[in-house]
Amino acid sequence: MRNTRLLLGTVLIAGVALSGCGGAGSQDNSASSAGAPGMAGPAPAEAPAAEQQRNQPAKAPNLSVDQRSIVYTGSITVRVKNVTTAAAQATGIATAAGGFVGADNRHSGDGADNATLELRVPAAKFAPVVEQLSKLGTEELRGINTEDVTEQVVDLDARIAVQQARLDSGRRLLAQAKSLDDLVMLEKEVATRESDLASLQAKKRRLADLTALSTITVVLLDPDAATAEGDEGPPGFLAGLQGGWTALLASLAVLVTVLGAVLPWLIALGLPVWGVIWAVRRLGRRRLAAPALAEAYPSGTRQGPLPGSRQPGGPAGSRAESEAGPGTPPGEQPGSSPSGPTGPPRGA
Repeated sequence: MRNTRLLLGTVLIAGVALSGCGGAGSQDNSASSAGAPGMAGPAPAEAPAAEQQRNQPAKAPNLSVDQRSIVYTGSITVRVKNVTTAAAQATGIATAAGGFVGADNRHSGDGADNATLELRVPAAKFAPVVEQLSKLGTEELRGINTEDVTEQVVDLDARIAVQQARLDSGRRLLAQAKSLDDLVMLEKEVATRESDLASLQAKKRRLADLTALSTITVVLLDPDAATAEGDEGPPGFLAGLQGGWTALLASLAVLVTVLGAVLPWLIALGLPVWGVIWAVRRLGRRRLAAPALAEAYPSGTRQGPLPGSRQPGGPAGSRAESEAGPGTPPGEQPGSSPSGPTGPPRGA
């Protein structure tokens, strides 16, 4: 009986202990399940945001008028009373606008003074400076040019960014190099990338300088100086015809000049050379005629008179020879026998 009570008490205690552990475990599970949604709640919101950032296209650069990169260049010709004074005033105008004088060329001494100044002024003050320069005297010529280099600037920015990333990657690989061959190869590659990056940055600085500071060429003339002639008119058929005729006349003038320079040399050298050639050809003909005569009259034979020489008998002898015929010896009459005087035939 006592054993039965002990057994029942042990079972009850074990049951109570098991129920308490189960309750605590359920509470922990409920707490963890309650906390998990709070922790995992922001994750679904963050994932679409990251995905949206990845799928979002790259923003195009701002290409509005005030954000574009434009290079301004201009030239102006002004006739002034005193070139030196006007040049000093032009220099002061550029300095007051925040610029400087890039070049200053002056010519004087022959009664027609002139000066050519190259001014670099900020692009924002380009137009006001040109207007101030035009008031130095009487304006005669003006020209303004603009060049939009925005695309070049954007392209350089993109290439510089890519080249900088490649350079950083090469430097990281260089820091991790373990063999001497890898070290040498990576150092060469890093040096090449640094050189390319420096070249791109120099081009960008040049464009930035041109866009930040405009260039104005100022020509100052005194009242006696001549104005440079401008274009006569737009190109066309008449302009091309006039240009061709001018080129033809210029070519003929050059040809006549060259001919006049060469003609004395042709006379001085051509006549002696022609005389030598004529003498050599004549001597060669005589040398060719001598062997021909030797073959016509071999040695040991009776040679007749040379062609063109007169016979000893005069015209009569030549007439007799012609009557005798080509086969009759000289001195014989035609029809005579070589054995002696002709007589009656035998048996007559």
